[in-house]
Amino acid sequence: MSLLANLNPEQLAAVTLPNQSALILAGAGSGKTRVLTTRIAWLIQTGNVSPAGVLAVTFTNKAAKEMLTRICAMLPISTRGMWVGTFHGLCNRLLRAHYRDAGLPQLFQILDSADQLSLVKRVLKSMNVDEDRFAPKQVQHYINANKEEGRRASEVEAYDEFSRRHAEIYAAYDEQCQREGAVDFAELLLRSFELLSKNEILREHYRARFRHILVDEFQDTNRLQYRWLKLLAGPGSVIFAVGDDDQSIYAFRGANVGNMADFERDFHVANVIRLEQNYRSHGNILDAANALISNNRKRLGKNLWTAAGHGEPLRVYEAQTDGYEAHWLAEEVRSLSGVGLARREIGVLYRSNAQSRILEHALFSAGIPYRVYGGLRFFERMEVKHALAYLRLIASSEDDSAFLRVVNFPARGIGARTLGALQDAAKAGNTSLYKAVPQLGGKAGNSLAVFAAMIEGLRREAEGLALPEIVEHMLAKSGLLAHFQAEKDGADRLENLQELINAAALFVQEQDEAQDLAAFLAHAALEAGEHQAGEGSDALQLMTVHSAKGLEFQAVFVTGLEEGLFPHEQSRNEDDGLEEERRLMYVAITRARTRLYLSFAQNRMLHGQTRYNVASRFLDEIPAGLVKWLTPRLGGLPAAGPVLASARDAAIPKPLPRATQMGWRIGQNVVHAKFGQGVIVDAEGQGPDARLQINFGRQGMKWLALEYAKLSAA
Repeated sequence: MSLLANLNPEQLAAVTLPNQSALILAGAGSGKTRVLTTRIAWLIQTGNVSPAGVLAVTFTNKAAKEMLTRICAMLPISTRGMWVGTFHGLCNRLLRAHYRDAGLPQLFQILDSADQLSLVKRVLKSMNVDEDRFAPKQVQHYINANKEEGRRASEVEAYDEFSRRHAEIYAAYDEQCQREGAVDFAELLLRSFELLSKNEILREHYRARFRHILVDEFQDTNRLQYRWLKLLAGPGSVIFAVGDDDQSIYAFRGANVGNMADFERDFHVANVIRLEQNYRSHGNILDAANALISNNRKRLGKNLWTAAGHGEPLRVYEAQTDGYEAHWLAEEVRSLSGVGLARREIGVLYRSNAQSRILEHALFSAGIPYRVYGGLRFFERMEVKHALAYLRLIASSEDDSAFLRVVNFPARGIGARTLGALQDAAKAGNTSLYKAVPQLGGKAGNSLAVFAAMIEGLRREAEGLALPEIVEHMLAKSGLLAHFQAEKDGADRLENLQELINAAALFVQEQDEAQDLAAFLAHAALEAGEHQAGEGSDALQLMTVHSAKGLEFQAVFVTGLEEGLFPHEQSRNEDDGLEEERRLMYVAITRARTRLYLSFAQNRMLHGQTRYNVASRFLDEIPAGLVKWLTPRLGGLPAAGPVLASARDAAIPKPLPRATQMGWRIGQNVVHAKFGQGVIVDAEGQGPDARLQINFGRQGMKWLALEYAKLSAA
């Protein structure tokens, strides 16, 4: 079948563009991955480029693997020579190939965020810096932010004593990284950029090789990533940039949505193609998203549409408290499950992680299985990080972060005083902690010597072993397995350590190039935080809106739509803050295929305080004709809600009594002959004593005996 079959006109135009740089504005659900992969396959099939001449940049390793899989399904070719990966992954590949030119050791180590923070703390301690004044996490952020802007410590503007001290710490940190042969994530890109900037021969080599550069999620690139792309693109290169400025939601990570406009100008882009046909959502959902995002002024502009019909209206629920909102949500999820919708097809989104607590409480009380998407990932788990630290020491004894993580784990009687003396000796000798071990005598020195001898033994014994065997041997000899076997609750940790062996085996199986320990450790560092745990069960999916990017569900609940929460109160004090919050809401809306719920509460317990709220402005930006209110507007009622035993009882509703199991449920719309339309907000009693509390809007709040209420469903 033709590569171009079943493409819509805009997709076809994008795939078959002539050899000129182009910007593809790909709306949510418009088939951008299909366009990217088909473009690559078409370029290869038509002889425009060889597989080795393609460089494609994605933002996750998962996306890169999916791209390669799709290309292989389209063409009978080997993708081995293609460079397809994340910015960090591609820069790692470049630096591994040219480590001498980059001023790095051959087996340089990659520091993940936790290891980088550990190194920052060691630098602060060695410089006698007060951590109360220079908090390690803030210093870490300062270093990364400067690197992502392409600035070395010598280029940082120092205008007072505080900023000068920051620059000194940055310089000392870089020196320590260089001594240890370690690079952090930001350094991968900066070192790669500097390598290409200074080495004309290498730069021209890669420019000649990569005539076609394709970039996914272009709106998420930061300034240095864009400069790296500009540097790599020679006069004859073509950049095919795919992105959606309306989904740029990562400014807090350094993403610069302005790169899209800069790209149009810098590369004289004549071809801007808008992919506006959506294959995910029904029309009412898309119309709501279009109306909302049209309030942003700084956008390139597009309008999503679908051939799937208008579908159902958006459902809006106003609760008196966050507890009632959560309780209503649990009941609605139960109803959806009752009509056959799988729980894993339902997404519950919120702006802040703090919002999940009361939702989880309500779901637990209702017996509804749920999973908080984005929990602790495999390579971030404590026992796995310990195992990787041992492997890193086997690969390089210069790795001080790995040394400090496991020198006393499992416990060997090596305390803080001993480590302090060792660090002083290492600093005096300008050497690694490992090499400074022989300088310490006495009992402390003996304990350290035993540890160092064990690492040396593991390094010798690893020679000649396959990668999975190295991991298995290390787990047994290091004492990690024995330690967790002795723990009362160590079973899960043991399973994770066994899974690390499986991860090494799979790495060997899938890897086309280097399969050694250093390559596996680089893979582990780059993969950290990407893969989820606990998938597969039919559970409701809870997550922040940021975590929902790239996902889709049959039904979506967007909760907590209140001013100060969503949009977040901090957005009022930031440039582009409100527009980014609106883009975040746009992302939330476009996760839904067929049904979308929007909810908010008059008052909410957040950070230990009750907040009295105004509905989010985003609700007012959605046309009224697209919306169905599940509750009468409660805006004129007292915010305190029904009178219960305590304020806490008002925040967290009681479990449903039997009265509501007789065909009624809290949150349900009802009609009464005298009081008109209302919504059930509470219930109590059983049998003939059962009664319902109903909010009748202007008629007020009424308690009605269930036996005589004569209610009908709205």
